[in-house]
Amino acid sequence: MAKGQGSEEHKEHHKETHKRHKSKISRKKIILLLSGLIIGAIFGYIASVTTPGIGGSSVKCDASVGEEAQAYVVDNFLAIQGLDAELGAVEKVGTICKVDLSITRNGTMLQETEVYMTPDTDYLILGQVLPTSEEVEQPEPIEQLEQPETASCESLKKEDSPVLDAFVVSYCPFGVQMQRILAEIVKEIPELDENIKTRYMGSIVNGEVTAMHGEKEAQENLRQICIREEQSDKFWDYINCFIKEGEVESCLDEAEIDTDMLDTCMTGEKGLEYAQEDFDLTKQYSVTGSPTLILNGERVREFDFGGRTAEAVKTVLCCGFTSKPEVCSTELATEQAARSFSATYSGSSGSSSSGGSC
Repeated sequence: MAKGQGSEEHKEHHKETHKRHKSKISRKKIILLLSGLIIGAIFGYIASVTTPGIGGSSVKCDASVGEEAQAYVVDNFLAIQGLDAELGAVEKVGTICKVDLSITRNGTMLQETEVYMTPDTDYLILGQVLPTSEEVEQPEPIEQLEQPETASCESLKKEDSPVLDAFVVSYCPFGVQMQRILAEIVKEIPELDENIKTRYMGSIVNGEVTAMHGEKEAQENLRQICIREEQSDKFWDYINCFIKEGEVESCLDEAEIDTDMLDTCMTGEKGLEYAQEDFDLTKQYSVTGSPTLILNGERVREFDFGGRTAEAVKTVLCCGFTSKPEVCSTELATEQAARSFSATYSGSSGSSSSGGSC
């Protein structure tokens, strides 16, 4: 797209470009992508050429840049292979943005890699500068990438009292989707509440919680962590409200949260200690995407059991029992749960059997 066009026209054209899947690329470039072989000399190349969108002293590298890079890579390189990509860190490197990606198939990570994007998202860099307004040629699917083995109930690790850790971030549409599923399970089978733990992804930098989608999400993650740890009997009441519209104040009132206790937790050392426990587990289990399920210390894919439905995730949890309790025979919703905020379990915000992650 010409740089002189209006910003609105630019954005519309850019969105349409990302929807296209009639793209082409050589087999060699796919292999390079999956191997994470990004040419280090690209920085010298960038410095020696004049490319629109790269120059300038004010460079903003945030989650929106990462999401544009993620979408372009998935649409143009991975989708035809049956692959997906989970977004990791986005950081400024000189005058461009480095975007960490984890390439996955059916929720299983195959390869970690990184790509580079200009801050205006006009150019993706994979060993060469690729204008994101241009189509790319697709190859035949790569046969040597084998499908991961499908898990069965018998193959999952058993415990007398299993624990299902669900890693999410609070403003990821797929994380909200998983929280909706877990809330439905707890509502219908309260006995399983003690076996479910919602965990949050992030880090602590200079005494502050950070998250992939910025300060608002970081504070909401911390808020939910504090409620989980110090007002656990009200946690699901708050979540059931929050997943509808993403409201905070009205949901604190509806769930009857002690806001003085909550504020003390969020502004003090305790909140940071609770959050650090989650972040340490995120590293321990190599969690890179929201949502990720860990059952009895081992990663499990909900799609092996029916997708993102209350029945499928309940089945995963119940398969973790050495001896299944009678409540596991309770049948739950088999519809794919709505993504993002929705007033209903499977609402207009959309559902998908193929899933997705942040």
